[in-house]
Amino acid sequence: MFLHYIVLITAATNYFSNSCSGLSSLAYEIGPLPFDVVNFDGSLPSILLNPHSWTKVANIIFIDFPVGTGFSYSNTSRGYSSSDTKSAKDSYTFLRKWLLSHPTFIKNRLYVVGESYGGKLVPMVAMEILLDSNKAGLQPQMSLQGYIIGNGLTDPNIDYNERIPYAHRMALISDEYFELAKVNCDGKYDNPDPNNVQCLLALQPIQECVNQINHAQILEPKCKFIAPKPDDFGWHQRFREEYFVDHLVLPASEQDRTWCRTQNYATSYVWANDPTVQEALHVRKETIGDWTRCNQTLSYKANQESVLHYHNILSKEGYNVLIYNGDHDMVAPYMGPLKWITNLNLTLVDNWRPWHVNSQVAGCWSYRTRVQP
Repeated sequence: MFLHYIVLITAATNYFSNSCSGLSSLAYEIGPLPFDVVNFDGSLPSILLNPHSWTKVANIIFIDFPVGTGFSYSNTSRGYSSSDTKSAKDSYTFLRKWLLSHPTFIKNRLYVVGESYGGKLVPMVAMEILLDSNKAGLQPQMSLQGYIIGNGLTDPNIDYNERIPYAHRMALISDEYFELAKVNCDGKYDNPDPNNVQCLLALQPIQECVNQINHAQILEPKCKFIAPKPDDFGWHQRFREEYFVDHLVLPASEQDRTWCRTQNYATSYVWANDPTVQEALHVRKETIGDWTRCNQTLSYKANQESVLHYHNILSKEGYNVLIYNGDHDMVAPYMGPLKWITNLNLTLVDNWRPWHVNSQVAGCWSYRTRVQP
């Protein structure tokens, strides 16, 4: 029996109408069984063993949510309408019912985990658990220890406005362009005032500098499947996937091949749409059409703009929290969490210092806590 029990919440993009299946995280990120993308030829892909899977230290549930994502479905059309608050409550309800059906895991320490737009939903789910923890007679009593968020959205007014400072820090735009935008936009680059002509003019050359960059990973090629929303100075980036058949159009030769991370996702389309796979997974027939990694047609309302107050409450309760960001992500730049974590007025315990993997510096970390009265 593992010591930890983790619920992984995956809303893998930051655009409200497009949520991605838990299979994406299971197969392409932290799960134990990735697809063999190197030798994939368009037929049913082989499955490999991931020696670095998080399942080596934890029991993990990968969730398809909100409803309509992945293999999840509703019996009514109304059931496909969701929101931040409803999605958080539904996830909590699922977790409670799952634990009642699998009581062996009730005593395991619980962490709620998510990435990208899931950064908003993770603390909301944790709050649902906290609010019900003191209700007499409510079962099961969950052993919530904390939560983990990777490259997550917390407050658009903070996170989105850090994209241009991040671009400047990464030398993607010049000092002159950055200073001009900073002065004329008063530090507010996301959804600028349409009447502020000087700000709009200052943002135009910046947009020209970055619009050919893969915002999700600035060192990787920009692929046809990823494109910013046209005429959007706020860079509310959509992650688009073509129909899965388009993913299977392979280059005529290796010389024609331009590697693109999204090409790897073709394996999931072939695998998850295979009838024998769906039968083995006990997917109910006619509950979904073609399986897609990300559903771009969800009826979803983002009714919780900021979740900073949830972090404030949960930190006062003493929960363990890990916030991590990659340094090449301009969609959810690391500078956002640096700012909102500072706003929590936590006490610095351990200053920034490097951490290592196989003697190689892999990043830098810091530890803060709230001093209890």
